[in-house]
Amino acid sequence: MKFLLALISISSVSAFAPAASFKTTSIAASSVTNTQLYGEYGASSTSFYTTTEKQDSYASLDDVLNEKCKDEKTRAVIKDMLDACADITEALRTALVTVEGSANTFGDAQLSVDVIADNLMWEACKNSPVIREGASEEDPEVRNTDEQGDGEFTVCWDPLDGSSIVDNNWAVGTMIGIWPKSTGLIGATGRDQVTSLVAIYGPRTTVLVALDDGTYEFSYGCTPEGCQLPDGTWEPWICSRSDIKINPDCKIFSPANLRAAQDVPGYKKLIDHFMADRYTLRYSGGLVPDVYQQFTKTQGIFTNPTSPSSPAKLRLAFEAAPFALLVEKAGGKSSDGVTGGSILDVQINAVDQRTALAIGSANEVDRFNEWVIEKN
Repeated sequence: MKFLLALISISSVSAFAPAASFKTTSIAASSVTNTQLYGEYGASSTSFYTTTEKQDSYASLDDVLNEKCKDEKTRAVIKDMLDACADITEALRTALVTVEGSANTFGDAQLSVDVIADNLMWEACKNSPVIREGASEEDPEVRNTDEQGDGEFTVCWDPLDGSSIVDNNWAVGTMIGIWPKSTGLIGATGRDQVTSLVAIYGPRTTVLVALDDGTYEFSYGCTPEGCQLPDGTWEPWICSRSDIKINPDCKIFSPANLRAAQDVPGYKKLIDHFMADRYTLRYSGGLVPDVYQQFTKTQGIFTNPTSPSSPAKLRLAFEAAPFALLVEKAGGKSSDGVTGGSILDVQINAVDQRTALAIGSANEVDRFNEWVIEKN
């Protein structure tokens, strides 16, 4: 065991050496090879294995934020939210998944991990000098968190998406949308967000962040203490993917709300197309892992239409808008499932507003709009 730990320590020193300059370290262009569109031959020709190669060095969080996020307060709120995601990571490693004995506003039984994650998010917002308001999916009401009156941002979050699968020890996540004081939340759109973050907690914790010029992924420490640098210091977050791009075509599909296919002929036609054309099904029932894979595989389509017997469940402010900002910054598209327009252009008129959603590779979202949305 000591020998294994020694190997890990040696590997971490070289793998996480600080980049000499973020400008000269292209994470996406040179040393990272995107997953091929039609998979690689391994166990199956429809599997999609990573071809991402280990780099000699990775840029630190501060390196990337200073270069790719011009606004100082936005940099601060991103770091505050990443700290919260790190705290949730550590909590999930030790907390049992049990029923808490309480219910959220929607009547759903709260799990211990839901409450822990939500409390950590509220604590982060109250302790942040740049956050003025917060709203949680567990209690969808905008609440003031700014005792000093100097806060700038309204933060909305789903503290732990995937409550129905977390007891299986499957990947779950946190989704965060951040709006400026100039718009607040009510009456704003997803396009008004200054940034959004989506964290996924699996064997590793990684977080997608919307920056000025695109979508970036940050990975949490390679040991509980962080990533050791050659000088002996520790870097808690490194940039593991830079300026991610989602291909316009794909061969991976994640079909949510399949019951709607009984009511919507176009959705049934779309599912039949995916199967007949041998798309690869990758669907866990958790929004975070089902959409997050579009950034690691650089392709994919997630669909969640609605029907009279199967109404919308996804929340616009807590789930759809934060993910749509990340996907569209990566070259993908989103659809509101009603008009075919971007989910980022839908006005938020209620904290708990629900929406249909299609999101991912641009040409596949176009196909969804053409086949599934009824034309009047």
